[in-house]
Amino acid sequence: MKIAYFDCIAGASGDMMLGALLDAGLPEATLRERLAALRMVDFELEIKPVLKSGFRATKLNVLVADKVKQRHLPEIEAIIRESELPLAIQERAIAIFRRLGEVEAYIHNTTLDQIHLHELGGVDTIVDVAGVLLGLDSLGIEQVFCSPLPLGRGFVRGAHGQIPLPAPATVALLKGVPVVGSDLSIELVTPTGAVLLTSLAESFGPIPAMTLTGVGYGAGGYDLPIPNVVRLLVGETASAGSSMTETLVMLETNVDDLNPEIYEYVMARLFEAGALDVFLAPVQMKKNRPAALIHVLCRPGQVEPLTTILFAETSTLGVRQQFVTRRALARTVQKVETPYGPVRVKVAQWGEGQTKAAPEYEDCRRLAELHQVPLREVYRAAERESRVL
Repeated sequence: MKIAYFDCIAGASGDMMLGALLDAGLPEATLRERLAALRMVDFELEIKPVLKSGFRATKLNVLVADKVKQRHLPEIEAIIRESELPLAIQERAIAIFRRLGEVEAYIHNTTLDQIHLHELGGVDTIVDVAGVLLGLDSLGIEQVFCSPLPLGRGFVRGAHGQIPLPAPATVALLKGVPVVGSDLSIELVTPTGAVLLTSLAESFGPIPAMTLTGVGYGAGGYDLPIPNVVRLLVGETASAGSSMTETLVMLETNVDDLNPEIYEYVMARLFEAGALDVFLAPVQMKKNRPAALIHVLCRPGQVEPLTTILFAETSTLGVRQQFVTRRALARTVQKVETPYGPVRVKVAQWGEGQTKAAPEYEDCRRLAELHQVPLREVYRAAERESRVL
C-alpha cells in the first residue's frame, strides 16, 4: 500500500502541501490538466524551484484574477458540484469546505448557510483543496499520516481586523491533534492546511514504517530562521489486505497506593472510553515500594478523555505519553459451528495465504457454562472448525 507522511517542519498551508506533492513526483502537466476540471478560468499556477535555508523546494503560487475574496458555503459547493472533477473528489472537497464552514459559523455565531468564508472563500483556496486531493489521487496515495504541528504566535490581519495567531479557525480544527508551540511570530499552520491535514490524516505522530520511495519539499512564502518547508515522504507499506501500520499513543503512570480492588473498575472505564488495550506491570518504585505500572494504548483522539479517567479514578499525579507505531494484521470475524454451539473466531492474514485463528473467549465461556464442559474443550472444538475457513 502506498502511503504519504507530511512532515510539517515549519507548519503547513494548502500551497505548501501542493508544492510538496509536485516535488515528490506529481507531474506538473497532470496537475494542470486535472485542475482544468474545475472549469474556472480566473486563475493560473506559478510553479518554480526555490531555496529555503539552503534547501531546494518547489514553490507553488495560485495567481488569481478573480477579486471575490468571500463566498457563502453554498456558492463554493455549487462551484465544486458544477465542475468536472471525479465524483469522489467532489464529495471530499465539499466535506472539507463544510468543516471549514461549521468552524467559522461557530466562531462568528451564525448559521452554516449564512457564514461568509472570507479569505477561505477565494479561488486560491478552492484550487488548493482540489489540487491536494487530485495530487494524492494521481500519486496513488492510499493513506496519509502527519507529524505533530508547530504553532506560531502573534497577529495577522483578516477581514475582521487583527486576528491572534494561531487563527481561531486553525485552533478549532486542530482539536485532538498533537501540537507544539513555536517562538516564531508568524502564522505557521493556516486554516486551509489545518482542515486538509485533519481531514486526510489517519493519525498524527512519528513517521510510520515504510519503504521510502519518494521525497518532496513544498516551500512557504516566508524566509524564516528554519527551513520554511513541508517535507513529504512517500513510501510503500504492507498491503491493506495483510496489515496496516498506524501511529498510536501509549499512556503510562506508576501507582503505589491504590486499593487493588479498584484496578478492575479503572480498566473497564478505560476500555469503555476507547482504549485499545490496558495492562498492568509490577514495578519497584522509590524506597523499594511495590507498585503497578498502568499502560493504556489508544488513538491520539482518545488521549484527553483517557488521561482524565486516570486522574479521576487513580491516585496518580502525572501521566506520561509517547507516540508508538503499531503494525496490525488485518482480521475478520467469522462464525463457526461447534458441537456446543456457534463461536465467533478472529481470523488474521499475512504473507501469501498465511492465516491464524483465535476463538472469542466470551463465546467459549458461555458455551462451557451452558453445557458444563471444560472451557478448553470448547476452545479445541472452535479451533478445529476454524481450520477449514
